[in-house]
Amino acid sequence: MNYIKQLNAAFEKFFFDDRLNPTHISLYMALFHEWNSSRFASEFFVNRRELMRVAKIGSKSTYHRCIVELDKWDYLSYFPSSNPYKGSKIKMAIIETSDEPDMGQYNPKLEQLAERYHPIREPVVYPHHPTNGQAVYQHRPVSGQALVSNINNTKQVNINKQPKDRQAVLYFFKEKGFSADEGKKFFEHYQERDWKTSDENEVRDWRALAINWMDRAELYGSENSQTKKGASHNRDNLKTTKIKDYGQPL
Repeated sequence: MNYIKQLNAAFEKFFFDDRLNPTHISLYMALFHEWNSSRFASEFFVNRRELMRVAKIGSKSTYHRCIVELDKWDYLSYFPSSNPYKGSKIKMAIIETSDEPDMGQYNPKLEQLAERYHPIREPVVYPHHPTNGQAVYQHRPVSGQALVSNINNTKQVNINKQPKDRQAVLYFFKEKGFSADEGKKFFEHYQERDWKTSDENEVRDWRALAINWMDRAELYGSENSQTKKGASHNRDNLKTTKIKDYGQPL
């Protein structure tokens, strides 16, 4: 049994299996570790408490549900034990792996996967060798080829440069606790400027710009409030309710 090949095959199967959730995968990895510790025995016994601690599962019902579903979905065979002194028996399924390229039928899902994930600036290697020298199925990877994401290698397109419409802006301001009038001011201000900043650069994220606008509006409102308070306080100092007789000597 090849540890690396079996684990890679399992992860490939995880990718296409939408029934799985993180708890299933965590439990499978805990069982895989036990399987490896038993030198990939055909069958081995497990302790539920230890598996739950390793897989970070806190509920017995969650543990039983996940292990039964892994059995149902052919990841393993589960033989529960009613004896508290004897653990349940597990038989792990051997997921098929192959180092040889498939020269016949191909999996369209793998083709779609290779279109999204392949090493940037490197040609995709095709396993087909038709008579005219052209690859029949483009982007089809050779079995075992590393599928590297190009997400971090390409510049992401920012779709938040400009809002969809004024209503989107008003909704965003309302969501942040500001009035629709403030959102209208923001939209009209940058709409007139063709969504460019004061230094003539294009807006990269209108939501971030709107939050900055809100912060300034909040600060400006606070300063105005303090100014009005001070002015009111000074006027009050000039008022008096006492009746003073200015004819009395000092």
